[in-house]
Amino acid sequence: MSLLPELRYPTVTEIVSSARALAAHRPGLCALRQVGVSRGGRPLHLLSMGHAPRGVLVVAGAHANEPTGGSTVLAVAEQVMHDRELRADTSWHFLLCADPDGASLHVTPAPRTLLDYHLGFFRPAGPEQPEWSPSVLPPDRLPPETRALIRVIDEVRPYLQVSLHGTDLGGSWVQLTKDVPGLAEPFAKSAAELHIPVETAASDAAGWPASGPGVHVMPAPGLDPAYPSMPDDARHSTWYHAHRYGGLTAVVEVPMWASDLVDDPTPHPAPAAAMRRLARRLLRDTLQVEAVLTEALPRLRGPDGPLLRAAKWALELVPGLADDWVRTPPPDTTMAYVGSVDAFGRRLPLRAAAMLLRVLRETGDREAPHLERLVAAWSGAFADRFRARWVPLDHQVEHQARTVIAAARHARDASA
Repeated sequence: MSLLPELRYPTVTEIVSSARALAAHRPGLCALRQVGVSRGGRPLHLLSMGHAPRGVLVVAGAHANEPTGGSTVLAVAEQVMHDRELRADTSWHFLLCADPDGASLHVTPAPRTLLDYHLGFFRPAGPEQPEWSPSVLPPDRLPPETRALIRVIDEVRPYLQVSLHGTDLGGSWVQLTKDVPGLAEPFAKSAAELHIPVETAASDAAGWPASGPGVHVMPAPGLDPAYPSMPDDARHSTWYHAHRYGGLTAVVEVPMWASDLVDDPTPHPAPAAAMRRLARRLLRDTLQVEAVLTEALPRLRGPDGPLLRAAKWALELVPGLADDWVRTPPPDTTMAYVGSVDAFGRRLPLRAAAMLLRVLRETGDREAPHLERLVAAWSGAFADRFRARWVPLDHQVEHQARTVIAAARHARDASA
């Protein structure tokens, strides 16, 4: 049976419907149940498969703008259902969407261009993201999605948690909270077979040790982060909650559009100067978005909605981040790293502008056409600079699913 919609990313409703069909097909093996409710009243569903005490937990939809994971959980679930070896001594658990409210607001199920993607863009502010909120909020203020995820981790006690993430444009990489010996080889092989570049120096993992190209191991708690101004720290996220039970988390990133510029390990001729230039551009672009926001804000009545909160939060990150890039020596001096930072610096103001544009369109604000031209120009420049090429959805899913299975096998062997 095929559970994957063709040519587009499935909605949360479609993912749950497919999981329900799978559970009905093998009721002795599979169970689908509700494990929580979002702030907006949407159910959070967990698909469980197998009865072994040792478990793997796969989390999809933690970031609304990273839709590949919804298809991947269905692909992995199908593979586990048909492969006895995968469930011989392992139970599998799939959180189908960690943020259904966010998924309802990100509305680009079949983007043709980066502009299409950004015209429907949504990514919540950090305190509203299920995995990240523990790094910026006290325990008594965690959103219900985060509390539900933590309860699932406490119940499953996974030896491996896999969080399915993605990037709009770039390459594929893996972030590990502990090393998984042997994972780098199948990860690299899969990426090569599917023509997906490996992001060898992702800015998300700046300064982290690598166990292989594109496979980054998070530094121990207490060490200074590469970007001191960033308010969230992965070492305080739900990724580390699995450590309470001797487990670890693998974060698997896959691109929607690929760029070979993030897979270039050659030394950059002037990395510090490049970082200063990127910081200046980041500040300049952000000022353009802030000018629109300042002009339109008096006309935006009522409390801030999630789009406006997220846009403001993204803009607030910029001054400190730009300062980090200038004052902190580059933790990596390769072309790949500078390229990854270049992409990050384009994303932040572009995403803020895109979400603000949606707010202004909804209210018919006179600043909307100006902002729309800005979003279109920046999206086009982003694609052109990185020579973006679409990664077919089935390749995105296949690579992510292969990496999940490889991580489960190698982590199991390491913990045996």
